[in-house]
Amino acid sequence: MDRPNYITPAGFATLRREYDQLFAGERPQIVETVSWAAGNGDRSENGDYLYGKKRLREIDRRLGWLSRRMKAAKVVDPALAPDRARVFFGATVTIVDEDDRERVLTLVGDDEADAAGGRIGWNAPMARALRGAAVGDLRRVALPAGEREYEIVAITYPQS
Repeated sequence: MDRPNYITPAGFATLRREYDQLFAGERPQIVETVSWAAGNGDRSENGDYLYGKKRLREIDRRLGWLSRRMKAAKVVDPALAPDRARVFFGATVTIVDEDDRERVLTLVGDDEADAAGGRIGWNAPMARALRGAAVGDLRRVALPAGEREYEIVAITYPQS
């Protein structure tokens, strides 16, 4: 990775929870099913065995990905941001576009982004454009629908 994998404490906890659930919960159950199915004889037409092996590969792939992401993670608590007057990681920003449409966005780690929920990844074009902005600043963003200009009207951070 060429850039840090910034993530909030809540986002890291979510990754950790998924890892633990797969590793200690679902994977042992699938291993048990595959072991039982293997003991039933012919494996070529044994659905439990074939599905179980496929699901094990999926789980192992996901566990590897989660493990790499957690290892590369740099947990940043936005509540401890030193400069709350500017947009940095974890900030919740209220912006207004040229048509006076207001949007509220929170800049989070790429692994915890949810555009529909107003949580955009730190490396998304909109987040890159907003970084370092202060209230009253205008930022131009190149989006798939075309270039738009936004004014930052409010910046908040979570309380510690």
